[in-house]
Amino acid sequence: MSCDATRWALEADSVCYAYPDGAAALTEVSLRVAPGEFVAVAGPNGAGKSTLLRLLVGLLHPHRGQIRMHGVDIAGQPAGERYRRVGIVFQNPVDQLFAATVEEDVAFGPRNLGLGETEVAARVDEALAAVGASELRGRPVRRLSFGQQRRVCLAGVLAMQPDVLVLDEPLAGLDPGAESRMIRLLADLHRRRKKTVIFSTHAVDLLPVLAERIYVLCEGRLCLEGTPAEVFRDLAALERAGLRMPLIAQLFQSLGGDLSGADDELPLTVDEARCRLLQWQAEVGRERPHREQPGSMVR
Repeated sequence: MSCDATRWALEADSVCYAYPDGAAALTEVSLRVAPGEFVAVAGPNGAGKSTLLRLLVGLLHPHRGQIRMHGVDIAGQPAGERYRRVGIVFQNPVDQLFAATVEEDVAFGPRNLGLGETEVAARVDEALAAVGASELRGRPVRRLSFGQQRRVCLAGVLAMQPDVLVLDEPLAGLDPGAESRMIRLLADLHRRRKKTVIFSTHAVDLLPVLAERIYVLCEGRLCLEGTPAEVFRDLAALERAGLRMPLIAQLFQSLGGDLSGADDELPLTVDEARCRLLQWQAEVGRERPHREQPGSMVR
């Protein structure tokens, strides 16, 4: 095994997968995620995003190709070992929540690891605090809102303390407030807690805010990959994949002239747009003649 292979936290190598009816779901898809990296899998509905994520965590098995974790094929790993190292949050919380109360649900995974009750309680406390749901500890699962269910699902995964977090469409179905909380939570898990994160989405405007690298799927094939700047520079490939540029980039492009800049330099986030505006304002200020001070005119 090469040193280069072991440096990836998770990777898919030329993975192919077909549905039971024989229809191809994924064809020759390769993906690599470094430890501590935040990677997005993007594409329209039906592109194969959820299937790829289920392959990455071992819930499905590729018909060809390999899924490796730190260079080791996960096909030969015991399920318990995989779940200690990589955890998935499904798109629909109903597929994941099953206990009567929040505390019992979050505690289920650590208990299955054979941990003592003191350690289990500590992990439940830490996981609920991490997702901002400590006040939900004793609440019945059936009385949670959709956004609360999502956070509790994530807490259940965090309680297992995996190396890699995999999230399938984490913002789908959330109201604007819950969506903002989830975005802040994912950013915190990555930046402050140094978690490796892989998430799928078709929410284009979210991609440059969170993702360091993006893999774009189109009809089960990888059609584009790179940093947000690289991906959104290829407008033809985006169109083929049924995606668009972020709205903030479209706005600056529509303004034209010096403010929008070159196509490959369009701002992709609000922060980038703010920097562009400040830069443009400073350049205009330097070019504009200074107004004469009152009383400076010679009569």
